[in-house]
Amino acid sequence: MVTAYVGLGSNLGDREGYLRAALDALRADPALELRAVSSVRETDPVGLLDQPRFLNAAARVETALSARALLERLLAAERALGRTRPGPRFGPRTIDLDLLLFGDQAIDEPGLAVPHPRLHERRFVLEPLAELDPALNVPGRGPVSDLLSALD
Repeated sequence: MVTAYVGLGSNLGDREGYLRAALDALRADPALELRAVSSVRETDPVGLLDQPRFLNAAARVETALSARALLERLLAAERALGRTRPGPRFGPRTIDLDLLLFGDQAIDEPGLAVPHPRLHERRFVLEPLAELDPALNVPGRGPVSDLLSALD
C-alpha cells in the first residue's frame, strides 16, 4: 500500500456539497482507504483572479493502485460530479481533485507529475498537508513545514 495525498477544491455552486461528494466518492472506491481529511479553508483564487473564492482541503488515502490509476480515479470522480474543462486554465470549477503526493515517489510523465508541480508555491495546499502530517516530506523539495515557512 502507498500513502497518497489528494487536494480538493471547489469555487462554483454548492462548494461544500461538492467537497463532501468528492470525499464520498473516495470513501466508496474499493481501491482506496480514506485515512484522514484536513479542515476546509476558504482561499483566494490563484492564477485567474477574477473568480469566486475557493474552498480547499486535502485528504490522505492508502491504495495499492499505481499513481496513474489513482489519477484516473480522481478524474473519473470529477466527471461523475459534473466537472467539465471548457474554461481557462486555473479558472472556476465545481470540483478539482489533484494528486499531490504519491508515497515518496517523484513522477514526471505525460499527464502525470508528482509531486504536484506547484505544490511548494501554494499555501492553500501546504497548510492542509501540514495539518494532516506536520512531518510530511515533499520529494525533491523538503519538509512541508519548511515550504510553508518559505512562503512567509
